[in-house]
Amino acid sequence: MPTQPHGIPALVGELTPDAILDALDPEQREVAAQPLGPMCVLAGAGTGKTRAITHRIAYGVRSAAYQPQRVLAVTFTARAAGEMRTRLRALGAGGVQARTFHAAALRQLHYFWPQAVGGAAPEVMAHKAAAVAQAAASLRLDLARDRTAIRDLAAEIEWAKVSMLTPETYAAGARAARREPPGLDATAMARVLDAYEQVKTGRGVIDFEDVLLLTVGILQDHDEIARAVRSQYRHFVVDEYQDVNALQQRLLDLWVGERDDLCVVGDPAQTIYSFTGASPRHLLEFPRTHPKAQVVRLVRNYRSTPQVVELANLVVRGPSGSMRSNAVVLQAQSDAGPAPALTAHSDDPAEAAAVAAEVAERVKAGVPPSQMAILFRTNGQSEAFESALAERDVPYLVRGGERFFARTEVREAVLLLRGAARSDDGSKPMPELVRDVLLGAGWTREAPSSGGAQRERWESLAALATLSDDLVAVTPEARLPDFIRELDERASAQHAPSVEGVTLASLHAAKGLEWDVVFLAGVSDGYLPITMAETPEAIEEERRLLYVGVTRARRELRLSWAGARTPGARATRRPSRFLDGAVSVLGEGARSQPKSKSTVGGRRGGKPARPVLPAYCRGCGTELTTAGQRKMGRCDDCPPTYSEATFEKLREWRLAVAREASVPAYVVFTDATLTAIAEREPSSEGELAQVSGVGVRKLGLYGGDVLALLGGSSVEDVLENRSATTESDE
Repeated sequence: MPTQPHGIPALVGELTPDAILDALDPEQREVAAQPLGPMCVLAGAGTGKTRAITHRIAYGVRSAAYQPQRVLAVTFTARAAGEMRTRLRALGAGGVQARTFHAAALRQLHYFWPQAVGGAAPEVMAHKAAAVAQAAASLRLDLARDRTAIRDLAAEIEWAKVSMLTPETYAAGARAARREPPGLDATAMARVLDAYEQVKTGRGVIDFEDVLLLTVGILQDHDEIARAVRSQYRHFVVDEYQDVNALQQRLLDLWVGERDDLCVVGDPAQTIYSFTGASPRHLLEFPRTHPKAQVVRLVRNYRSTPQVVELANLVVRGPSGSMRSNAVVLQAQSDAGPAPALTAHSDDPAEAAAVAAEVAERVKAGVPPSQMAILFRTNGQSEAFESALAERDVPYLVRGGERFFARTEVREAVLLLRGAARSDDGSKPMPELVRDVLLGAGWTREAPSSGGAQRERWESLAALATLSDDLVAVTPEARLPDFIRELDERASAQHAPSVEGVTLASLHAAKGLEWDVVFLAGVSDGYLPITMAETPEAIEEERRLLYVGVTRARRELRLSWAGARTPGARATRRPSRFLDGAVSVLGEGARSQPKSKSTVGGRRGGKPARPVLPAYCRGCGTELTTAGQRKMGRCDDCPPTYSEATFEKLREWRLAVAREASVPAYVVFTDATLTAIAEREPSSEGELAQVSGVGVRKLGLYGGDVLALLGGSSVEDVLENRSATTESDE
């Protein structure tokens, strides 16, 4: 029988109920074969939970247990909802509604508002920032220009509302949750919340949390509307149930009513949104609140190699051998692959450069950039990797950056496709017609050899072409109007197609995604766990974040960390404590505290030694053993290979340019690159371009300055000339 990429039998022939079940493993089959009644599915990472629940729905439809229009599948992101709709359509259950909580509630709110309240429903604000700033200003809080403070206040308002707290109950609720408002005491935060509600009322708008709150209020206060909703939807499936908050749970209870046709799916080991009010309690307590519920555990991991799965299990295994966070023990089903590796680097720029070099090597070896990702704890870590990849002309995408359907080239192409749809007479295969239109939008059949903006534009248009192939594969009779409807649906759900490029993403943004090769960067205490995580609960959530990162890798996993933030700084960091249990896989370098050694008198203990990163002489390559050697970057036998005066002149220039651009100095050039420049003393752009760390972009930005400095010009003259050139350009 044919198999899916993860080794599960594929559907072949007619979509009969038996054929749907035959495509599943024993545990997945248990989920799908009993579509009626309450069910709790504890699904480990990569175990095919989406496959299990979509096949459950399809089996229910094909076996006549469900009417498709009576089923509501709920998940947490528009992308996940779009993917679920695509899978259901392929399984012959296209009439089933798959939506996010907010999308489902907003649709009901617009439909029932005239009946419950009268008139049209209020407009939903796209963003809170302006209203929060106005509320803070009305209380004489000088925060209007502090974007970070406004963002923190907005997040606290969201937490309060999904926790169903009012200005009157906020202070007590925050204290009970041991929550500290950002920069304010609980009473002052309650006043901000009250002022914010007044601002919204004055503007006649609502926010996204109000969509849920108002829908809950209408269903609670109007029995006839609640009955209408329950008549429309008889069967419910909720994905990512570990991320449900109190408000979403209340809405779900009102949708379901007294019935029990509810299937919930989740992984408590992937609860990483507690700061937003999410809680795995609803998932873990489901068997108690629904005594008749069947509990099924999905443990067969089809995504990752046995080596990656072993590391994932070790990350969430407690000292006694029991699994933390109620995690399931994953069982690998894929073929063996390379062992995960942990690499230490001297500083953040060195780590970024090394990771970019490894990525470039794999691209050269034929690994598609879209099958690789660099993951990190905070968005602020992204910039160094963006610069390092750009220097090597490796295309990349920042997840959470500009949305695909908002890109200029995509909007223009969709407009052209919409016009062409009116004259589609069916004489040409639809994907070929799409490509003809894209040629008119500037796309070429061959990818450009250069990187940068031109390559990014090409990749965006190529993604549309590939999407047309995917649609025809599922719906062979699809024509251009059908493709336009598919694009419109994806745009409204922000369900973007895959675009060729290495993904850069925070661990939170990476949840639900997977790649062949994953680089987990910054795996050190201070990032994992993040410094702000102080309580045992917060630290445990940081461990779950690492688990999420590890389980994104299908075949190859590379972990790294840096001893210091900047070149030349003292190495004060250590590997993440979450790797202590993984020494058997990653080696002794994974210990956050090295094994203690005997001290004078044979005593053990004392303050553990800080791990020392290896360093090597830039002249002969021998390992450096003393602090003096490490500071100079060379051994005692090797003389300096560059003029100290030249190096200091380059450093002085770099500092001035960095200050002018308001960026860290290493963004201009790292110390390692400056050293190489000073040693080689290139006299032309061609020679300068051969220095590691000097890419095309930096050659254009700084090449003239560097060559002038090496040619004998003073720093003052170079900076003055730079300033004059900038003014003339303006």
